[in-house]
Amino acid sequence: MARTELESAAESIEAAATAASDDEARERLQNQAATFEDYATAEHGPDHGQLARHEHILKDIAGDEGGDVADDIDDALEAITEFRSTLEGV
Repeated sequence: MARTELESAAESIEAAATAASDDEARERLQNQAATFEDYATAEHGPDHGQLARHEHILKDIAGDEGGDVADDIDDALEAITEFRSTLEGV
């Protein structure tokens, strides 16, 4: 089952990776994008705790990089928030 919000988040994170000026940030973002691509098609999606950890990582990178990277990460975070609203729990 594809989860469009998570696919959208992966695309935005990949765009952020492309815009990143720092090699470490680029690699971290590519790893995040790959994880969200996996989540989008997995039998069971991520839970609130997993998503919160990803949000923390993404916000940290956005703060360090700024500019277009931060804008793309903001888009990803919006998609993640939209997906989280469909989850039960917290």
